[in-house]
Amino acid sequence: MIPFDPYRHKYPSQRNIVYAKNGMVCSTQPLASQIGLEALKKGGNAMDAAVAVASALPLLEPTCNGIGADAFALIWTEGKLYGINGSGPAPKALTPEAVKARGYEAMPVTGWCSVTVPGAPACWGAVHKRFGCLPLSDIMAPVIRYAREGFPVQAHLKGMWEMEKEKIAKAAASDPAPYEAWFTTFLKDGHIPEPGEIFRCPDMADTLEELAATECESFYRGSLAEKILAHSQATGGFLTREDLADYQAEWVEPLSVSYKGYDVYEMPPNGHGLTVLMALNILKTMDLGNERENEEAYHKTIEALKLAFVDAQKYVTDPRFMSVDPKDLLKEDYAAKRRSLVGEEALFPSAGVPNGSDTVYFCTADGEGNMVSFIQSNAKHFGSGIVVQGTGISLQDRAVNFSLDPSHDNCLQGGKKTYHTIIPGFLAKDGRPIGPFGVMGGFMQPQGHVQVLVNTIDFHMNPQEALDAPRFQWVGGKKIQFEHGIEDYLSKALQRRGHEIEIVAENRNMGRGQIIWTDGTVLVGGTESRADGCIAAY
Repeated sequence: MIPFDPYRHKYPSQRNIVYAKNGMVCSTQPLASQIGLEALKKGGNAMDAAVAVASALPLLEPTCNGIGADAFALIWTEGKLYGINGSGPAPKALTPEAVKARGYEAMPVTGWCSVTVPGAPACWGAVHKRFGCLPLSDIMAPVIRYAREGFPVQAHLKGMWEMEKEKIAKAAASDPAPYEAWFTTFLKDGHIPEPGEIFRCPDMADTLEELAATECESFYRGSLAEKILAHSQATGGFLTREDLADYQAEWVEPLSVSYKGYDVYEMPPNGHGLTVLMALNILKTMDLGNERENEEAYHKTIEALKLAFVDAQKYVTDPRFMSVDPKDLLKEDYAAKRRSLVGEEALFPSAGVPNGSDTVYFCTADGEGNMVSFIQSNAKHFGSGIVVQGTGISLQDRAVNFSLDPSHDNCLQGGKKTYHTIIPGFLAKDGRPIGPFGVMGGFMQPQGHVQVLVNTIDFHMNPQEALDAPRFQWVGGKKIQFEHGIEDYLSKALQRRGHEIEIVAENRNMGRGQIIWTDGTVLVGGTESRADGCIAAY
């Protein structure tokens, strides 16, 4: 091949929005988008395409999700929006006492103390069983082929892969047994695959074939469950047969608020989509001006997000353990109280009292009006660093978000779900779908959702422009990170208001998003320019 640097971008580039009529798949991985499109062209619907992409990304983008990940989805079909929660609880034996007995004072990011029951395979199976029309074996066939024959690694993965290798090597130095399979599964002859280098994972091919043959049941109540349990028992894990056998993905009713004529939908807790809705409730009566690049728009959006976020961090957990009703946080009188705190200066936020990683995001649509907003994540890149021997199953580290403080709503307890950062979004108007959207990236996600929605609704940006616009991230107190691209005069104006501004390198922790909008006939999509975003359509 002609020599070149895959990381050099000497000249600015521009993406246009993409129009289509019969189907569309938007993801950060070009091969995954094509796999979803292949399902549509075989006669599958948007839900089949979503399962196809979800099952492909643990192989094609393993730095962000795995077969042992969690997943959430919002599904529009037959005039109704459905939500499915594919996050699992802590193993019953995983308690604060058990964590502290292993020498930790806070939840670790690697090892068995960080692993909850994985929910992604159950989510795939439940979506397919309820809404799919193609056999699961047909849907998963392309990724099984890639796992056996290999595929060229995309350029944006290397940095995350390198960071994870260092993290897992450090954890393995004192306790190698749980991590041995990560090194044999995700390194090639001991090194990280270079961009364009062929990567294979035959163990994952076998696992995906087993999942396809059993409608994903084997992961919880079959031969794959036995392999997971054997690895847990042999390497100091907490998972038991009961933990896996009792698990089912949960169908839930999405939460929504009206924002300037549009209905915005998010998943209910244990996810923090509630943050998006609380922030929009604060913003909805505010004038943000006519142009995105104005001081008032940035200041008010930042302040609303700060107030919403501290509430979410205080209250959101497994809804069975929340000390407040999530709907109370969305009441108009509570929004008015929080809105009244937004003044001319940056505030140091604190939670109110209402009355009464990494990640992959993608979306799909078909020509029959079905649309899916889907998100899947390990949490911290490869997750816990634990890979089940001989399976290619990397296990997430979602327990990292638990608190060990017994007075906190989100305190660790066996059988309890933790505060979850991954959130799919959906937009509608007057009972009709506008479409799915999302921005992945840990605690950036609700902030990305709000910014994309403000760009779209307040400033009338097209989906690609709404994603490309420079983003900010509140990181605590009065501290705000901005991407390069914000005008210098705006940065200085916000600093005069008391915001502590840091300009960070492009693409650093600012999330990666996808959008599909529809007018009922034509689909129009935008994809992430900060990664290998790809729209496959026909």
